[in-house]
Parts: sequence; C-alpha cells; structure tokens
Amino acid sequence: MKDEIVEKLYQIARVPYLFLFKKPEPWDISIDSLLTMNTGTLGNDLGLFLKNNQFEIQESLEEHDVFHVLTQIGTTVKEEIDLQFYLLGNGKRSPFTGIVVLTGIFFYPTSYKSFVNCYKRGKKAYLFYDLEFSKLLSHPTAEIQNIFNIK
Repeated sequence: MKDEIVEKLYQIARVPYLFLFKKPEPWDISIDSLLTMNTGTLGNDLGLFLKNNQFEIQESLEEHDVFHVLTQIGTTVKEEIDLQFYLLGNGKRSPFTGIVVLTGIFFYPTSYKSFVNCYKRGKKAYLFYDLEFSKLLSHPTAEIQNIFNIK
C-alpha cells in the first residue's frame, strides 16, 4: 500500500516539478537509436536499461534514467528513494529530492540503513549529478563510473 501512495505522490509532483524547476531541452533521441550505439557506452546501456525495464524516455527527465544506469540502483519504489539519497549525498539539492527523501524516511523507516549507505556512496563519488549526460552517451559507462568514483 505504501508503494502505491509514494508512486501516486510522484505522479502528482512530477508535472509541477517539470514546469517550475526543470527546463532542459529534451534529448530528441529514441530507444532504438540508443541501442545502436557501441556496446558498453552510456547510450547503449541507457537503451538496454529502458528496454529491459519496458520504460519509455521521459522528455526533459532523461538524466534520471542515466542515474540508474551509472549507480546501478534499481527501480522499485524503495530503490527510487535509495537513488535520491545517493544523489543527495552527491550534492543534488532540489525540491523533488527533498520530498522523496522525506517521504522515504516517513514511509520506509526500516530502510534507514540502506538510505544512509546510499547517501554515503553518493558522498564518496565526485560530483556528477549535473553533467550534460546527452554529450556523454558515446563514452564508456565504466569509464564514467571510474572517473567519478560512482560505486
């Protein structure tokens, strides 16, 4: 039940967040074009992630899925909260991150250790959350993870 509540809160917050806080241009790229990129590149790995999870590209929110690829954090509701704790540790400060973190603390108190661990992992990584990932799609994923200490 709590997963459904958190998911509904996300759906409600997504539209105003996009309108008020996110203004990036959509990447104008398809999953098929990502999949044609060289194996092991961020673009190909992103395409595989989207295909394997049966996701569509969310215009102007493409970097969110890149975060999943780079951090290798899953996509369950609890893992989405883990991802936001990771990004908070990496320095990301946004209303959305704050809302998700607070929601996680409230709805998932037994996951506190996981949240703290993800926060610490994000803290150890070099700042990467605000990179222009659309320009890094042809670069090897492992190289990006290594350069930015993303574990």
